Amino acid sequence: MSGGGFHVHGPHDHELEHAAQHGSHGDSHAGGIAVVTAIIATVGAMFAYMGGATQANAGLYKNNAAIKKTEASNQWNYYQAKSSKQNLSELAIELAPESKRAFYTEEINRYKKEKADIKKDAEKLEAESKEWDKKSDDEMHQHHRWAQATTALQIAIALAAIALLTKRRWLEYGVYGVAGLGCVIGALAVMHI
Repeated sequence: MSGGGFHVHGPHDHELEHAAQHGSHGDSHAGGIAVVTAIIATVGAMFAYMGGATQANAGLYKNNAAIKKTEASNQWNYYQAKSSKQNLSELAIELAPESKRAFYTEEINRYKKEKADIKKDAEKLEAESKEWDKKSDDEMHQHHRWAQATTALQIAIALAAIALLTKRRWLEYGVYGVAGLGCVIGALAVMHI
């Protein structure tokens, strides 16, 4: 990573750069491992980006769900206020003189209609909240897939460094296997599985 003329190497970067530039005098696979490692790192960076994007989306969607839930709660409170007014009008019919009963009957009918509309709005907002929650859960699942894929590729890169240092052929196969596993998990993330 460079910044202001200062360059910091990762623990295995120097060995990979050396192998890529000079070869390992007799080990023809060292250059190949260095190239494969660079490809794995590039794919891993893309997977990490997608993991971050899905995590951000999940947070945004969860926030939207909370907003809709609050709006639904407000509507239910409004519904309850109308119910209280309706109840008072129903009580007033019993206590009011005959001349005022028609007024309270109209009020009761008005409150019933208003409550029906408010209830529809509240239920619609609750449904929207559930949709946003589901979207958030789906995005978090995707985030975990991307994170798993990225982790597998990071392990493959570490194995590549160890394979270059120890010149163990079986570790090279481990690099390819773990990198392949990371790519399969990444493909599952792309397919939303």
